[in-house]
Amino acid sequence: MKFPVAVQPYTIREEMKQDYLGSLEKVAEIGYHGIELGPPPEGMTIGQQKGHLERLGLQVISAHARIDVLTDGLDALIDYLQEVGGGWIAHSSKFDSRQAVIESAAQFNLIGENCRKRGIQFLYHNHNWEFTRYDGEYAYDILLRETDPELVKMELDTYWVKRGGEDPAEYLRRLPDRCPLLHIKDMEPGEEQFFAEIGEGILDFNDIVKAAEEIGTKWLVVEQDGSRRSAFESLEISFRNLKKMGFVE
Repeated sequence: MKFPVAVQPYTIREEMKQDYLGSLEKVAEIGYHGIELGPPPEGMTIGQQKGHLERLGLQVISAHARIDVLTDGLDALIDYLQEVGGGWIAHSSKFDSRQAVIESAAQFNLIGENCRKRGIQFLYHNHNWEFTRYDGEYAYDILLRETDPELVKMELDTYWVKRGGEDPAEYLRRLPDRCPLLHIKDMEPGEEQFFAEIGEGILDFNDIVKAAEEIGTKWLVVEQDGSRRSAFESLEISFRNLKKMGFVE
């Protein structure tokens, strides 16, 4: 049960603004194998970004994108991913009705088809609001049913499934061959349900990683939206704990 482990740089968003290359270096120093990363900041070419990442041994695995990028700038984003060697594009949405979920699902199928034509896989990344019920059914379950499993795969987020009131490992087992990237983050005990470093909270990562292996997940991706420590310290603790648990490739 060993996986390559990537980081979602939303965790270090402020640090990246201050020192882009230095932040990437720290991620690599901790031991992460990959990163979910979009095109480089102004003043840096994709070639330069790629050179830095290769020097650090960091693989771009995917990029996250807003809906306007997916509809109006998809080809440019795919060009970027193909240049740096990434294979996935992920997206998150919010829905305010059952109909909105169904309409979004139809749009995601089209985006997924456009991605597939160019050899990229489209993923949907959840938060907790997909566990709102419409006519007794979770938005997430409607989305799963209304999207083509070949065109729209999932990037399940363990923390947000738990925050939505469900068991992350159980949900993962509903996604055979449909969750290539798994966002992992832990949750503190208590009412606030604040984010925690992997292995420092209440989620059962032994069961989660076992489920990920069963369904064919390719990468574990560490993300921590907020931290009581410095962001890099949190990333280090998560990586160290994953290693202790025997989950790091």
